[in-house]
Amino acid sequence: MSLPDRAPFTDMSVFLKSVQWPVMPEVGQALIRTLNDEDADTYTICRIIGKDPALTATLLRMANSAMFGLSGTVDTLERAVSVVGMSKVRSRALSVCVAHSCNLPTGIDRLEFWRYSMLCAGYAQWLADLCDVDDQEAWLCGMMLRLGEINLGQARPSSLPQIEAKPIKPGERWLRQRQLVGFDEGEVTAELVQHWDFPEALVQGLRHTAQPLVSNEFRKLSVVLNLAARLAETGPITPEALNELPVILLEMLHLEPTTLLLDAPDADSLADVSAFKV
Repeated sequence: MSLPDRAPFTDMSVFLKSVQWPVMPEVGQALIRTLNDEDADTYTICRIIGKDPALTATLLRMANSAMFGLSGTVDTLERAVSVVGMSKVRSRALSVCVAHSCNLPTGIDRLEFWRYSMLCAGYAQWLADLCDVDDQEAWLCGMMLRLGEINLGQARPSSLPQIEAKPIKPGERWLRQRQLVGFDEGEVTAELVQHWDFPEALVQGLRHTAQPLVSNEFRKLSVVLNLAARLAETGPITPEALNELPVILLEMLHLEPTTLLLDAPDADSLADVSAFKV
């Protein structure tokens, strides 16, 4: 791999001066505030989402698709919440707000980007369920993990073709990002969601995704996201994909490849990007 035309950043504060954060819509901001509010209830969530008719319509389409896994017709937000829970509806609503606020730079394939993000989210939720991690926080973080690459592309546009050059082995994108720009997408996404006032646990979970063993504090969420991102890079879960996962990370979560294979979700059902207008 050739060297970048400019030296990689070594100081995050300097890097941040070269990027522009996407603007979270008001509904998204209100939903983020509920993540820090223990008193937020179904009425609160539905009232916030209901202020945006387009978002409401999108969520109802999602509720009647394979994404929610429901049978029958869901025609109101209240019905969707009563069936799948407030946390799931909120995380899906936030994902739509996030996707609509982000403009992908030239050099990133939009369809591939969001399919990867949804697949990472789905795998993160699946793994979280197996190791006592909040599955909806994991889903949302998995969906947002790669957002930092947008800002890496803003700071070093010439690096994107090298970062995205195929083939990309699981975990290799992070290595390329650090080599070419100085930081990986998880570190930058952490700065973004901190700017958006997401809970600190999610910020730190994202920050240490690529290198979960470097952190002074063991964070299950970071390990879950690391494994989910690696699996999303390969697509459908196969014995080969599971065997390539870092053994030490699997052991930290008490997971076995053979057991995971028996319980693996269908990749196609997880990677529905229709709500993102790809």
